[in-house]
Amino acid sequence: MRPTVAPGPPPSRDRSTGMPRTPLVSLLVALLLTGGCAGPPTPAGPPASPTASAAAGDAAAADEMSGIDVVFLGTMVGHSERTLQIVRTARDRVRDDTLRTLAAAIEATEADELADMRGWLPTGGPGASAAAHHHEGHGDDAALDRLRAAPDADVDRVLRDVLADHQRAAADLARAEVGVGRSERVRDLARRIEQSRTAEVELLRGYGAQVSEAPGGPRSS
Repeated sequence: MRPTVAPGPPPSRDRSTGMPRTPLVSLLVALLLTGGCAGPPTPAGPPASPTASAAAGDAAAADEMSGIDVVFLGTMVGHSERTLQIVRTARDRVRDDTLRTLAAAIEATEADELADMRGWLPTGGPGASAAAHHHEGHGDDAALDRLRAAPDADVDRVLRDVLADHQRAAADLARAEVGVGRSERVRDLARRIEQSRTAEVELLRGYGAQVSEAPGGPRSS
């Protein structure tokens, strides 16, 4: 007999969007929106030489990272690491071709973003401590356990649900960073994350509804 997982209580919902939120996401979005973790800017590099142009100086100033930017990057590193865990846990069991292709695209995109974000995070000083603090302990173990315990016939449905909730949380965080972040480089990444994760949620939810309504069920390879 295959194990079954009892459904847990429904997650709280954001009052403005009606979307489910975990306590962690709610806390981090609040911190980003209020600027509570802003702190002093994190220098992007050594001081510019006296001969540097004004334009170059403005560009460097726009790319200085605040505490908010560092917290966002550290949180998104942990979030993307968990995305890869989710996708890799299920990829050998996914039955539907369309879902398999989407999961592979998500894996490739977030692996690239993860490499960039790790390179941008400070490696020393107070900024590094802030990044490490917000990087640890952000995994959704319950979602992974649910995915591992899902019977083969339910893996596609569970993966869609788990990924949709997970990617919605990333979109919420990215949206908050766009509004209050300092570094243009980090805010540009946040814009791309917000757009891509929102599109992924729409695809996952919309495709899931189509599959549930189709008389023949999902197409398997």
